[in-house]
Amino acid sequence: MYEPIRSKSVHTPADHADDFPHRSREEELDIQLAGHLAALLAVTDELGIGAAGDRIAVQVARLRGAPPARHAGRTDAPAPALHRRAHALAGRALVVAASRADTAVAILAAERMDAHTAALAAPAASTRLVGAH
Repeated sequence: MYEPIRSKSVHTPADHADDFPHRSREEELDIQLAGHLAALLAVTDELGIGAAGDRIAVQVARLRGAPPARHAGRTDAPAPALHRRAHALAGRALVVAASRADTAVAILAAERMDAHTAALAAPAASTRLVGAH
């Protein structure tokens, strides 16, 4: 009554499942952490916080094995919005750094979170960017 299935099911394991490389959990966390730090670096550079950007770039280079691309691309985003974005990115980096027990990045991310929190708490009339370490 029913015709038998002649093709392999999508649930059947591939014959050559080992033909492509697999990354370890640590490698995946390194990639994720480098991505968060690179995004934080872009926002930090946009805010003009050079010393902090240099410290972040060192960590990105360590994780990726090559220095990150840096540019001074500016947007019309207001400084408070950039500080909020940088704070969120630093928080993400802190979570991943803690997960992989990377103390240097965890400390750096926590410092950046504190700096951006302070910048957001500073009076709006101040034109000086707070958070440069």
